[in-house]
Amino acid sequence: MKIVYIANIRIPTEKAHGWQICKMCEEFASQGIEVELWVPGRENDIKTDIFSFYSLKRNFKIKKIKCFDFYKYYKYLGKFSFYLHNTWFLFKLLWQKVEGEAIIYTRDLEIAWLFNLRRHKVIFEAHSFSEKNRKLFFFLAKKIKKIIVITEKLKRFFLSHDILSENIMISPDGVDLDIFDLDISKEDARKKTNLPRNKIILGYTGSFKTMGEDKGIAIILDSLKILSKKSKDLLFVAIGGSEVDINYYTKRAKDKGIDDLVLFLKRVDIKKLAIFQKSFDILLMPFPYSKHYAFYMSPLKMFEYMASKRPIITSNLPSIKEILNENNCVFFQSDNQKDLAEKIIFLLANKNLADKISEQAYREVKDYTWKKRAEKIINFISY
Repeated sequence: MKIVYIANIRIPTEKAHGWQICKMCEEFASQGIEVELWVPGRENDIKTDIFSFYSLKRNFKIKKIKCFDFYKYYKYLGKFSFYLHNTWFLFKLLWQKVEGEAIIYTRDLEIAWLFNLRRHKVIFEAHSFSEKNRKLFFFLAKKIKKIIVITEKLKRFFLSHDILSENIMISPDGVDLDIFDLDISKEDARKKTNLPRNKIILGYTGSFKTMGEDKGIAIILDSLKILSKKSKDLLFVAIGGSEVDINYYTKRAKDKGIDDLVLFLKRVDIKKLAIFQKSFDILLMPFPYSKHYAFYMSPLKMFEYMASKRPIITSNLPSIKEILNENNCVFFQSDNQKDLAEKIIFLLANKNLADKISEQAYREVKDYTWKKRAEKIINFISY
């Protein structure tokens, strides 16, 4: 079997979807499949090659398709640069020859549609759907033989538009336990990360915003304002922000008078990230309520948190509850800073519960490795 994974993204990228795509290519290849990753050849400030940037095995090929980089002119073209790039990339794909009986695998419905027209076997992995262009989206989706979705709600959307259940597979994201299941104590992790040993550290990892929208840092700062009246031993550490976002949230913390309780850090490589997570007392995942977060997401940080054996406090969204439950985490009411503060206090006061939910989450995450995900998808698309 051969898979050509086509991704219309800048790669490498600091964003989570880049890691997910490249990790799946690695895992497909580890199953003995010939894998090629096709991406547009865009300008990139990251000069490290893909395999080094993501700490991957060099077991699949990468093909960069030369494209004019319209994103360079976003300042002048705005969102129009996005449409120009997509159209241009599709046009360039028209002239790309697929060698052998390859399966086309993509997260872009337009690409799936294009190669379906060319009579290739196409697999579409859906991470959302277009509310604005719902009719067109599902018209194109009906042409695809196999669809991978990451949440139950997404599957129900497809089923409601007459796509057969046997053609849809739910496959949430996953984790690399070789990276995140570290045998290191909290004390040793703090030595390696230069974090204070005398603080109760609340941790958050990943980008601070998506498409300019807050991903939960704001609600954490609001809860810290409440907690600061009760304890000065707390420290909130967030890792993965851009320089712009770090400056933004640093100012917000200062305006609230809690800048001495926060530490905002840029992205670190994934192996360093795993050490940071082991240095935290509690891991926070406070996604605000929106349709995307509530129904369509399968956050990578969730599985990485579960593998770290540290207790998780998360917003009570339906998408999260497909994986997490009362036995492996503590839920708080989404967008409620008072409830988040209360749940942090509650968990800090109940060490036995913290240990219990941490161990349960770790046991359950073993069913969500990238390797197992790749194996299940291969079995699904092979018939």
